[in-house]
Amino acid sequence: MALRRRIAALVAAAICAVATAVGVLVHHASLDRELSQARETARTTLERAAVIYTRTGTVQGSGAELDASGLPRGLGTLVAKGRQGTEFTDGPSGPAMWAARPAGDRVLSVRIDLRTTMRDLGALDTSIVVAGGLTTAVVLPLGVLSAGRMSRRLRTAAGTARRIAAGDLDARISAAPRPQDEIAEISTAVDTMAAALQRRLRVEQRFTADVAHELRTPLMGLVTAAELLPEEDEAAGYVRDRVRVLSTLVEELLEISRLDVGGEQPDLSPCPIGPLVTAIVQRTGLAATLQVDDHAAQDPGVRVWTDPRRLERIVANLVVNAHRHGRTPVTVSVTAGECVSVTVRDRGTGYPDSLLQEGPQRFGTGTRERGTGHGLGLTIARGHADVIGATLTFANDPDSGAVATLLLPARQGGPSGSGD
Repeated sequence: MALRRRIAALVAAAICAVATAVGVLVHHASLDRELSQARETARTTLERAAVIYTRTGTVQGSGAELDASGLPRGLGTLVAKGRQGTEFTDGPSGPAMWAARPAGDRVLSVRIDLRTTMRDLGALDTSIVVAGGLTTAVVLPLGVLSAGRMSRRLRTAAGTARRIAAGDLDARISAAPRPQDEIAEISTAVDTMAAALQRRLRVEQRFTADVAHELRTPLMGLVTAAELLPEEDEAAGYVRDRVRVLSTLVEELLEISRLDVGGEQPDLSPCPIGPLVTAIVQRTGLAATLQVDDHAAQDPGVRVWTDPRRLERIVANLVVNAHRHGRTPVTVSVTAGECVSVTVRDRGTGYPDSLLQEGPQRFGTGTRERGTGHGLGLTIARGHADVIGATLTFANDPDSGAVATLLLPARQGGPSGSGD
């Protein structure tokens, strides 16, 4: 049950409980008061009638009666013992208060009719119920409104926290003045955490960019020097290979730094997806089985509005990652529909759980079975996918292997209309 409904139910239950308790207390207090007054009236009338009966031998005009036929049995037993008393009854003749005492060998009694009093008490109970209903009708909407505001503020906080977790570190909860309460404290804490996280991430990004830039100049000299080493020397070949790896790492760090800044703008154009992906896979120089469905391969109108350079970077990184960390055969599939999908699949051990749950992390290659490397390829692919407005997801095949799927919005139309 949502928090708003819980609070509304609690408010309604509290109002009903208070109204019931007040009603019961007022009813019993009123009943006790009326019965006490009726008992006192009956006793007073009985005493006066006894005086009149003693003086005149009759009870006419006194409001009392001798040997009344409706006298309660318990009260009659008490009088038979020579005592006097009162008793409330609610018999066929209606509610009444009796008072009786012995008068020689007879019983002198007084009956006070309480039907009007009980009707008044019933009207009072009805008024209490109506007042409770009106109070509920007035207070409950106010409680629901207050609960709704609290719920919306909590949902806003939760939504902002999810945006921060998704990477939007500029998101903040307390964009407008809020009441100073516990929810405001939570919002302030989340905003403070996001600001601290953003500062730390900016420091890390600047550090990465600075290191990459500082390494680039001496690395160029190192690359040039390595190329001057003898071709036939095995040690020189190893040095050249390691220098190329280091050069690639620095270039990827610079690329990630540019993506981290968030200022990258795609150069979008309409591209025929089938021929484009085919050319990209061929330029990687790696063995991959290409599967393009008939619609995407034969229909020239199936185009994607994308940046071909960034798309090549994404697909090439996925193919290289499949070869480096998975096992062959590697399959690249292109399917055209409402969205165009490019799927790269290998037959290795699959992606690690941490990647599936948190996405690709720089300098993280997952399990040992996925191979070695610096773990920047998938991070760069995800960054370029965000720039061109595509969606890159990672999954594992139930049988075996890792599956990376790139979803691109399709643009239908011939060459004349493809640039709209």
